[in-house]
Amino acid sequence: MSAGPLLELQGVAKRYATGRTAVEALRGIDLRVDRGEFVALMGPSGSGKTTLLEILGCLSLPSEGRYSLAGRPVEEIPADGLAKLRGEEIGFVFQSFNLLPRLSALENAELPLVYRRVGRGERRERARAALERVGLGGRERHLPGELSGGERQRVAIARALINRPRLILADEPTGNLDTTTGGEIMALLAGLHAEGNTVVVVTHDARVAERADRRLTIRDGRIAEDRSTH
Repeated sequence: MSAGPLLELQGVAKRYATGRTAVEALRGIDLRVDRGEFVALMGPSGSGKTTLLEILGCLSLPSEGRYSLAGRPVEEIPADGLAKLRGEEIGFVFQSFNLLPRLSALENAELPLVYRRVGRGERRERARAALERVGLGGRERHLPGELSGGERQRVAIARALINRPRLILADEPTGNLDTTTGGEIMALLAGLHAEGNTVVVVTHDARVAERADRRLTIRDGRIAEDRSTH
C-alpha cells in the first residue's frame, strides 16, 4: 500500500544557455516517487540523469514545470528555505565522496551539524552513531587519505544520514569502487531503504539498479522507460 508521494514532477524541463545556444537537458518530465521507494535512474551519459537528480535535491530549479517535495511546491520556497531543506531533509552521496582531506572521518560525518550550529557534544554523539551504522565504528579518527575507497564512501553515507533526512540521493555512488566494494555500498543503501528511507540512485550499472524497486531509463531528457524491477 502506497505511503503517498514524496516527490512529484509535472512537465519539468531544464534548459542551459551555452553562448547563443540553449541546451535542453530535461524535456517534460512527469514523475512521482512515493515515500519509502527505492528508484534507480539509468541512461547514457548526457541523457539528463544528473540534472534530474539536482532538481530532486533542490540544487537546481526547473526552467519550466512544477516540482513538489512532500506536497510543497519547491519554486515557492525562498533561497534560505531551500538551503535549510537541503541541509535537513535531503542526504547527498556523490561518486567522488566530497570529503575534506584534513578532517577525520568523525569530523567529516558531523559537518552538516556544524552548519546547523548543533552543540559539539551532540554532534560527536550523532556522528559516532552514524559511523557505527555504516560499519566504521573503529575508524573515527582516520583521515580520508588513510581510508579505502569503500570506507570513504561509507563516511559520505554517514554524513548524508546525520540529519536523519527523509530523502537520500546518490549520484553514481559505486562509480569509483571495485565490484565487491560497490556491492557492499549498494547493500548498505538497500538496508537504509529497508528501514523506510526514500532512496534515488543515478547509476550506469544494471546490477546496482536491480536492487531498486523501480528503474527509470532517461534518454534525451525524457523518461523512456519506467518499470518495476521485482
